[in-house]
Amino acid sequence: METRIEYAKVAPAAVQALIHVETYLAKSGLPKSLTELVKLRASQINGCAFCIDMHWKDARAHGETEQRLYGLSAWREAPYYEPNERAALAWTEALTLITEGHAPDSVYEEVRRHFDDKQTVDLSIAIGMINLWNRLALAVRVPAGSYQPRKL
Repeated sequence: METRIEYAKVAPAAVQALIHVETYLAKSGLPKSLTELVKLRASQINGCAFCIDMHWKDARAHGETEQRLYGLSAWREAPYYEPNERAALAWTEALTLITEGHAPDSVYEEVRRHFDDKQTVDLSIAIGMINLWNRLALAVRVPAGSYQPRKL
């Protein structure tokens, strides 16, 4: 696959604005392990190979287990996700597949059992951001495989 457009070169100010949002999210207090699971799950749903590769590698670099990563697409049936992670993953699916259920009250209520107002907003922004990154990477055909996580 060949990249259609080098989006960071063509629109550096836009990319910088997105990076500012990501910087905010990194400092928001949401656990890195949770945000990587959310980003990976949304990327799986959207079929974004570049982002799946990136967030799988980042999750492993932050200590996530292979078992939990392999089981992520079947998280409802897997016993090794915590209740707050389950709520976040359900919210991720609801917002990523927004036309299928328009963020149902039942899913929102479960998120609210585990996350306060700010955490719910931050989680929703994180989900929105990964969906944006997925769509951008898919639109311009960013090739997967070469991403390397930063040294921790």
